[in-house]
Amino acid sequence: MVQKKKVSNPKTTTQPPALGRKRDPSLDISILKATLEMLAEEGFDGMTMDQIATKVGTGKAACYRRWPSKVKLVKDALIWMNRNQLELEKIPDTGSLRNDFLALLKPHSMEEANAKLRILGGLGTFWLDEEIEKKGITEIFGPWMEVNRTLMQRAMDRGEISKKANVELVCKVMNSMATYRALIERKPPDKNIFIALIDQVVMPALKYPG
Repeated sequence: MVQKKKVSNPKTTTQPPALGRKRDPSLDISILKATLEMLAEEGFDGMTMDQIATKVGTGKAACYRRWPSKVKLVKDALIWMNRNQLELEKIPDTGSLRNDFLALLKPHSMEEANAKLRILGGLGTFWLDEEIEKKGITEIFGPWMEVNRTLMQRAMDRGEISKKANVELVCKVMNSMATYRALIERKPPDKNIFIALIDQVVMPALKYPG
């Protein structure tokens, strides 16, 4: 009697490997918040990933799975901080560019303003990282540039400002002024200075570009 050879079924499939635990968005936010708190308390040079993990109540590995270095974590925390100051889904549209700019200003308590000053003032050698030196400022203040660019483009479309206006340059000037006040002068945001910047620099440059 001839024995039948067992033929393996090519259609047989193996079970897919079990997926790892899903990333918890709430933990991401907790880590970003803790990073900002540590920046205000210890500064960039004094803080560690271990301290951030301990503050959150998680393991250091959870931080490194999300951010491969302290520099990248701090950069994302700063972007998140700036984005939180804006409601990107509700960009002002008053029909006037000047009023749109003013509508972006939110009242900040002295405590919040001072905390932000401590965060920015404590960045230390963060700015010396090669990646941050090249495009860090642009990325960190990207949310503000995005909103200002949108407001100016709308104003251009309705004929309020010149079609030749250098929108990108004006965006950079506005961010540079805010950065200078926070990092060099070490002073909180000032509504009167912002209004003077809009009225004496920004609006003339947009309406009457040279």
